[in-house]
Amino acid sequence: MIQSIKKILFSLLPLMLLFACSGGAEGGLDPHSEEELSGLTLTTTAGSYYQAKYEQRGDVKLFLTNSESDAVQAVRQGLADVYVSDEVMLTAADQQRLGMRQAFRGEECFDVAFAIRKGNDELARQMNAFIASVPLDGITEHWIHGGPEVEEPPYKIKPGAKPLRCICAVNLSPVCFLGEGGEWQGIDADVLRRFAHSQGRPFEMSFQEVSAGVIAVQTGQADVFSGFLFITEERKKSMDFTLPYYRCHPGYFVADANSTSRMSGGERLKMNLLTENRWRLITDGLVETLIITVFSILLGTALGAGVCACRRSRRKWLRKSADVYSDFINGIPTLVLLLIMFYVVLASSGLSATVVAVITFALCFASSSGNIFDNAISSVPVGQTEAGLSLGFTPLQTFTGIVFPQALQKGMPLYIGECVSLLKGTSIVGYIAIADLTRASDLIRSRTFDALIPLLIVTILYFLLAWLIRKGLSLLVTKRQ
Repeated sequence: MIQSIKKILFSLLPLMLLFACSGGAEGGLDPHSEEELSGLTLTTTAGSYYQAKYEQRGDVKLFLTNSESDAVQAVRQGLADVYVSDEVMLTAADQQRLGMRQAFRGEECFDVAFAIRKGNDELARQMNAFIASVPLDGITEHWIHGGPEVEEPPYKIKPGAKPLRCICAVNLSPVCFLGEGGEWQGIDADVLRRFAHSQGRPFEMSFQEVSAGVIAVQTGQADVFSGFLFITEERKKSMDFTLPYYRCHPGYFVADANSTSRMSGGERLKMNLLTENRWRLITDGLVETLIITVFSILLGTALGAGVCACRRSRRKWLRKSADVYSDFINGIPTLVLLLIMFYVVLASSGLSATVVAVITFALCFASSSGNIFDNAISSVPVGQTEAGLSLGFTPLQTFTGIVFPQALQKGMPLYIGECVSLLKGTSIVGYIAIADLTRASDLIRSRTFDALIPLLIVTILYFLLAWLIRKGLSLLVTKRQ
């Protein structure tokens, strides 16, 4: 066992060296206005106001990312020249640590507000009344300029009150971030938590990309969408906005050619794992990934046996139903099916996101495993069955004692491959706000802007999990033989 693990780690050495040797941009750009951006490559998050704005300009190139941290990395790695976002997204300390600087401040000034589902007039009225009556300047002053912390007034949760379900599109200080102890902190988290408590409701928050967050609010899976959202006429067509609680300018950031900031390997490990106990995100994500994988395999295997039975049935309509089911599942991307199941089919079921993920992956696994079972059984010569029956065995005894062992030996390699594919496929569950291994990496990278350590750790963990699945199932088959 120890020798096998050593081999695995040794095989990952080239990947580790590749990550460790990756370098950043040289810097040297010094634009002072939007006109001087001509000919440069700008990076920003997909779905943001800045994407819509700069798509209209033919003299700049856009490099879109799914998160603010990925956009920052695009500049640091030389994939883009300028990172454009809200000016508060990169604090002075982060700029110094990352070797970046703010080139200039945009002239525009936008109202920042929370987005809610159209037609949810009662929530809009309550939030507007709260924003208008409660002074929020102290909260923004604390998080942006380091002012004194504003204490939350006493509150009491009403018995049976539904939680205020909030989604934030960023995981950055000072806007909103997952701090030590798993508590959400920052401007948006503080304001929304105080509003929820003022209504006697518990507070819940999760991190999602813009596209997934919008779907969650529009379908009623979440109540509020946040992340320093600008109020624009285009956005008002699909979402309602509360009263603004802050006014923000755009910030244009470039690599700092004069930066001498460097972090040692130990400092990077400490920042990514020990600071704010971020290692817990990895362990919690590992458990979540294992739960979804194991239960999806178990349920999917049972359903796959049913699909196989339908395929081998004498009834034509059962065979046709199995074919239609397999064609349907195979013709839809797993991510799309996951979103449909969570936001449409099971939206009002009350099931947790983890349960929905297990059901979705089990349905996908049933299609592939059913096909594997059918082909494995068909590969056993018919004469084997006839011989068993001629010896006086019942059909069940013939199958379990003669056909199944041979089919198991022939079909197991493909089955193991499907199990590993399911494990890797679970990396998309972050789209329905499940904090799995991949999402844990996203959360850490969003805070540290370090792509190396979180991705490397998650890569090794996925590799080890896949190896354990292969090894465990192979040993199971060997013992049965």
